[in-house]
Amino acid sequence: MKRPRVMILHAPGTNRDRDAAVACELAGGEPSIVHINRVIAGADHFANYQMLVLPGGFSYGDDLGAGRLWASDLTIRFRDEMDRFVAEGKPVLGICNGFQALVKAGYLPGPAPEQRVTLTFNRRGHFECRWVRLRAVGNSRCLFTKDLKEDILCPVAHGEGRLAVPDEPTRRDLWHQGLVALRYVQPIHAVDVDRASRDVAVWPEAGYPANPNGSVDDIAGICNLGGNVLGLMPHPENHIWPHQHPRWSRGAYGGLGLALFRNGVRAALDFV
Repeated sequence: MKRPRVMILHAPGTNRDRDAAVACELAGGEPSIVHINRVIAGADHFANYQMLVLPGGFSYGDDLGAGRLWASDLTIRFRDEMDRFVAEGKPVLGICNGFQALVKAGYLPGPAPEQRVTLTFNRRGHFECRWVRLRAVGNSRCLFTKDLKEDILCPVAHGEGRLAVPDEPTRRDLWHQGLVALRYVQPIHAVDVDRASRDVAVWPEAGYPANPNGSVDDIAGICNLGGNVLGLMPHPENHIWPHQHPRWSRGAYGGLGLALFRNGVRAALDFV
Protein backbone atom coordinates (compact mmCIF):
# COMPACT_ATOMS: atom_id res chain seq x y z
CA MET A 1 0.00 0.00 0.00
CA LYS A 2 1.35 3.40 -0.98
CA ARG A 3 1.99 5.81 1.87
CA PRO A 4 2.50 9.47 0.97
CA ARG A 5 5.43 11.22 2.59
CA VAL A 6 4.45 13.98 5.00
CA MET A 7 6.85 16.74 6.02
CA ILE A 8 6.27 17.94 9.58
CA LEU A 9 8.21 21.20 9.45
CA HIS A 10 9.93 21.93 12.76
CA ALA A 11 10.96 25.48 13.61
CA PRO A 12 12.68 26.48 16.87
CA GLY A 13 9.93 26.58 19.50
CA THR A 14 7.36 24.34 17.82
CA ASN A 15 6.29 21.59 20.22
CA ARG A 16 3.45 19.61 18.63
CA ASP A 17 5.50 17.99 15.87
CA ARG A 18 5.39 14.50 17.36
CA ASP A 19 1.65 14.74 17.97
CA ALA A 20 1.13 15.73 14.33
CA ALA A 21 3.44 12.96 13.14
CA VAL A 22 1.53 10.30 15.07
CA ALA A 23 -1.77 11.57 13.64
CA CYS A 24 -0.39 11.48 10.08
CA GLU A 25 0.99 7.97 10.56
CA LEU A 26 -2.31 6.74 11.99
CA ALA A 27 -4.05 8.31 8.98
CA GLY A 28 -1.89 6.29 6.59
CA GLY A 29 0.95 8.69 5.86
CA GLU A 30 4.70 8.37 6.27
CA PRO A 31 5.66 11.40 8.38
CA SER A 32 9.13 12.86 8.87
CA ILE A 33 9.88 15.65 11.32
CA VAL A 34 12.21 17.95 9.38
CA HIS A 35 14.05 20.78 11.12
CA ILE A 36 13.79 24.00 9.18
CA ASN A 37 17.58 24.34 9.14
CA ARG A 38 17.83 21.20 6.98
CA VAL A 39 15.66 22.86 4.36
CA ILE A 40 17.60 26.11 4.62
CA ALA A 41 20.85 24.18 4.10
CA GLY A 42 19.43 22.35 1.08
CA ALA A 43 19.66 18.95 2.78
CA ASP A 44 15.93 18.39 2.25
CA HIS A 45 13.25 19.89 0.04
CA PHE A 46 9.50 20.40 0.05
CA ALA A 47 9.35 18.62 -3.30
CA ASN A 48 10.38 15.36 -1.63
CA TYR A 49 7.00 15.19 0.11
CA GLN A 50 3.35 14.93 -0.87
CA MET A 51 1.89 16.68 2.20
CA LEU A 52 3.10 19.45 4.49
CA VAL A 53 2.14 20.09 8.13
CA LEU A 54 3.10 23.18 10.11
CA PRO A 55 2.49 22.15 13.73
CA GLY A 56 1.68 24.15 16.81
CA GLY A 57 3.99 25.70 19.35
CA PHE A 58 5.77 28.99 19.80
CA SER A 59 8.05 29.32 16.78
CA TYR A 60 10.98 31.64 17.48
CA GLY A 61 9.40 32.38 20.87
CA ASP A 62 6.62 34.35 19.12
CA ASP A 63 9.03 37.30 18.91
CA LEU A 64 7.53 40.10 16.79
CA GLY A 65 4.14 38.35 17.04
CA ALA A 66 2.83 34.81 16.89
CA GLY A 67 4.00 33.10 13.70
CA ARG A 68 5.51 36.26 12.23
CA LEU A 69 9.14 35.09 12.00
CA TRP A 70 8.12 31.64 10.77
CA ALA A 71 6.04 33.38 8.10
CA SER A 72 9.15 35.28 7.07
CA ASP A 73 10.91 31.96 6.50
CA LEU A 74 8.08 30.84 4.25
CA THR A 75 8.01 34.03 2.19
CA ILE A 76 11.72 34.85 2.04
CA ARG A 77 13.65 31.58 2.30
CA PHE A 78 11.12 29.13 0.83
CA ARG A 79 8.88 31.28 -1.36
CA ASP A 80 9.48 29.40 -4.62
CA GLU A 81 9.20 25.95 -3.02
CA MET A 82 6.08 26.88 -1.05
CA ASP A 83 4.41 28.52 -4.05
CA ARG A 84 5.08 25.44 -6.15
CA PHE A 85 3.86 23.04 -3.45
CA VAL A 86 0.60 24.96 -3.02
CA ALA A 87 0.06 25.52 -6.75
CA GLU A 88 0.43 21.79 -7.45
CA GLY A 89 -2.51 21.16 -5.13
CA LYS A 90 -0.59 19.20 -2.49
CA PRO A 91 -2.30 19.29 0.93
CA VAL A 92 -0.92 21.75 3.48
CA LEU A 93 -2.16 21.83 7.09
CA GLY A 94 -1.28 24.57 9.58
CA ILE A 95 -2.29 24.01 13.20
CA CYS A 96 -2.28 26.80 15.79
CA ASN A 97 1.16 28.43 15.38
CA GLY A 98 1.34 26.89 11.92
CA PHE A 99 -1.99 28.54 11.08
CA GLN A 100 -0.63 31.88 12.28
CA ALA A 101 2.42 31.47 10.05
CA LEU A 102 0.35 30.60 6.96
CA VAL A 103 -1.94 33.60 7.54
CA LYS A 104 0.91 36.04 8.01
CA ALA A 105 2.75 34.63 5.00
CA GLY A 106 -0.38 35.23 2.92
CA TYR A 107 -1.10 31.58 2.04
CA LEU A 108 -4.38 31.76 3.96
CA PRO A 109 -6.76 32.72 2.61
CA GLY A 110 -4.34 33.70 -0.17
CA PRO A 111 -3.06 34.43 -2.63
CA ALA A 112 0.42 34.89 -1.13
CA PRO A 113 2.23 37.08 -0.29
CA GLU A 114 -0.63 39.51 0.49
CA GLN A 115 -1.94 39.16 4.05
CA ARG A 116 -5.71 39.63 3.90
CA VAL A 117 -6.73 38.64 7.45
CA THR A 118 -4.93 38.22 10.75
CA LEU A 119 -4.88 36.19 13.95
CA THR A 120 -4.57 38.43 16.96
CA PHE A 121 -4.98 38.47 20.74
CA ASN A 122 -7.93 36.61 22.21
CA ARG A 123 -10.80 38.95 22.94
CA ARG A 124 -10.64 38.23 26.68
CA GLY A 125 -6.95 39.05 26.73
CA HIS A 126 -5.58 35.82 28.16
CA PHE A 127 -4.37 32.37 27.16
CA GLU A 128 -7.17 29.86 26.52
CA CYS A 129 -6.80 26.13 27.13
CA ARG A 130 -10.09 24.22 26.83
CA TRP A 131 -11.93 21.71 24.65
CA VAL A 132 -14.10 23.01 21.80
CA ARG A 133 -16.53 21.62 19.24
CA LEU A 134 -15.87 22.24 15.54
CA ARG A 135 -18.31 21.83 12.68
CA ALA A 136 -17.44 21.61 8.98
CA VAL A 137 -19.03 24.23 6.73
CA GLY A 138 -20.90 22.62 3.87
CA ASN A 139 -19.95 24.91 1.00
CA SER A 140 -16.25 24.97 1.86
CA ARG A 141 -13.68 24.21 -0.83
CA CYS A 142 -11.50 22.52 1.79
CA LEU A 143 -10.34 18.99 0.93
CA PHE A 144 -9.54 18.28 4.60
CA THR A 145 -13.20 18.69 5.64
CA LYS A 146 -14.73 16.92 2.63
CA ASP A 147 -17.64 14.66 3.61
CA LEU A 148 -17.04 15.41 7.28
CA LYS A 149 -20.40 14.70 8.93
CA GLU A 150 -19.46 14.45 12.59
CA ASP A 151 -18.40 17.42 14.71
CA ILE A 152 -14.78 17.39 15.89
CA LEU A 153 -13.96 17.73 19.58
CA CYS A 154 -10.44 18.86 20.41
CA PRO A 155 -8.52 21.28 22.63
CA VAL A 156 -7.30 24.82 22.00
CA ALA A 157 -4.21 26.28 23.61
CA HIS A 158 -3.42 29.78 22.43
CA GLY A 159 -3.28 33.44 23.37
CA GLU A 160 -3.46 34.89 19.85
CA GLY A 161 -6.14 32.94 18.02
CA ARG A 162 -8.80 35.51 17.18
CA LEU A 163 -9.43 35.64 13.45
CA ALA A 164 -9.99 39.27 12.48
CA VAL A 165 -10.80 40.82 9.10
CA PRO A 166 -10.11 44.39 7.96
CA ASP A 167 -13.56 45.12 6.55
CA GLU A 168 -17.01 43.76 5.74
CA PRO A 169 -16.22 42.84 2.09
CA THR A 170 -13.38 40.59 3.26
CA ARG A 171 -15.66 38.89 5.78
CA ARG A 172 -18.30 38.26 3.13
CA ASP A 173 -15.70 36.96 0.68
CA LEU A 174 -14.59 34.30 3.14
CA TRP A 175 -18.12 32.89 3.11
CA HIS A 176 -19.14 33.46 -0.49
CA GLN A 177 -15.89 32.02 -1.87
CA GLY A 178 -16.16 28.91 0.31
CA LEU A 179 -13.04 29.71 2.33
CA VAL A 180 -14.55 29.08 5.78
CA ALA A 181 -13.81 25.43 6.56
CA LEU A 182 -14.62 25.01 10.26
CA ARG A 183 -16.67 26.91 12.80
CA TYR A 184 -16.91 26.81 16.57
CA VAL A 185 -20.32 25.60 17.73
CA GLN A 186 -21.99 25.25 21.10
CA PRO A 187 -20.79 22.10 22.89
CA ILE A 188 -24.20 20.94 24.08
CA HIS A 189 -27.37 20.69 22.00
CA ALA A 190 -25.67 22.39 19.07
CA VAL A 191 -28.39 23.44 16.63
CA ASP A 192 -28.22 21.62 13.30
CA VAL A 193 -28.12 23.82 10.21
CA ASP A 194 -28.20 23.26 6.49
CA ARG A 195 -24.62 22.12 5.86
CA ALA A 196 -24.80 23.33 2.27
CA SER A 197 -25.83 26.83 3.27
CA ARG A 198 -23.70 29.80 2.25
CA ASP A 199 -25.45 32.16 4.64
CA VAL A 200 -23.73 32.77 7.96
CA ALA A 201 -27.03 34.04 9.34
CA VAL A 202 -28.39 30.50 9.70
CA TRP A 203 -25.64 29.52 12.14
CA PRO A 204 -26.41 30.16 15.81
CA GLU A 205 -23.68 32.13 17.57
CA ALA A 206 -21.37 29.96 19.61
CA GLY A 207 -20.49 32.63 22.17
CA TYR A 208 -17.82 32.31 24.84
CA PRO A 209 -16.40 29.85 25.84
CA ALA A 210 -17.49 27.76 22.83
CA ASN A 211 -15.71 30.37 20.73
CA PRO A 212 -12.68 30.76 22.99
CA ASN A 213 -10.99 33.67 21.25
CA GLY A 214 -13.77 35.82 19.78
CA SER A 215 -13.03 35.03 16.12
CA VAL A 216 -15.33 36.77 13.65
CA ASP A 217 -18.39 34.64 12.82
CA ASP A 218 -17.06 31.91 15.15
CA ILE A 219 -14.59 30.89 12.43
CA ALA A 220 -12.16 28.23 13.62
CA GLY A 221 -10.45 27.34 10.33
CA ILE A 222 -10.09 28.71 6.81
CA CYS A 223 -8.76 27.37 3.52
CA ASN A 224 -7.44 28.81 0.26
CA LEU A 225 -9.27 28.99 -3.07
CA GLY A 226 -7.65 25.74 -4.16
CA GLY A 227 -8.99 24.01 -1.05
CA ASN A 228 -5.66 22.28 -0.42
CA VAL A 229 -4.37 24.61 2.33
CA LEU A 230 -6.16 24.52 5.69
CA GLY A 231 -5.35 26.40 8.87
CA LEU A 232 -7.07 26.10 12.24
CA MET A 233 -6.30 27.17 15.79
CA PRO A 234 -7.62 24.04 17.64
CA HIS A 235 -5.52 20.87 17.87
CA PRO A 236 -7.18 17.89 16.11
CA GLU A 237 -3.94 15.92 16.54
CA ASN A 238 -4.71 15.74 20.26
CA HIS A 239 -7.90 13.72 19.78
CA ILE A 240 -7.04 10.82 17.50
CA TRP A 241 -7.81 7.94 19.90
CA PRO A 242 -11.11 7.41 21.77
CA HIS A 243 -9.38 7.39 25.18
CA GLN A 244 -8.26 11.00 24.64
CA HIS A 245 -11.86 12.20 24.98
CA PRO A 246 -12.05 14.18 28.25
CA ARG A 247 -15.07 12.16 29.36
CA TRP A 248 -13.91 8.81 28.02
CA SER A 249 -13.94 7.21 31.45
CA ARG A 250 -17.64 8.08 31.70
CA GLY A 251 -18.49 6.44 28.40
CA ALA A 252 -18.28 9.48 26.10
CA TYR A 253 -16.81 8.97 22.65
CA GLY A 254 -16.75 10.38 19.11
CA GLY A 255 -15.56 13.63 17.60
CA LEU A 256 -12.09 12.41 16.63
CA GLY A 257 -9.85 14.85 14.78
CA LEU A 258 -8.28 12.02 12.81
CA ALA A 259 -10.73 12.57 9.93
CA LEU A 260 -8.90 15.75 8.90
CA PHE A 261 -5.60 13.91 8.63
CA ARG A 262 -7.17 11.00 6.74
CA ASN A 263 -8.60 13.37 4.16
CA GLY A 264 -5.24 15.09 3.80
CA VAL A 265 -3.35 11.82 3.38
CA ARG A 266 -5.95 10.56 0.91
CA ALA A 267 -5.48 13.68 -1.21
CA ALA A 268 -1.70 13.34 -0.96
CA LEU A 269 -1.90 9.87 -2.54
CA ASP A 270 -2.55 11.56 -5.90
CA PHE A 271 1.03 12.83 -5.84
CA VAL A 272 2.81 9.60 -4.89
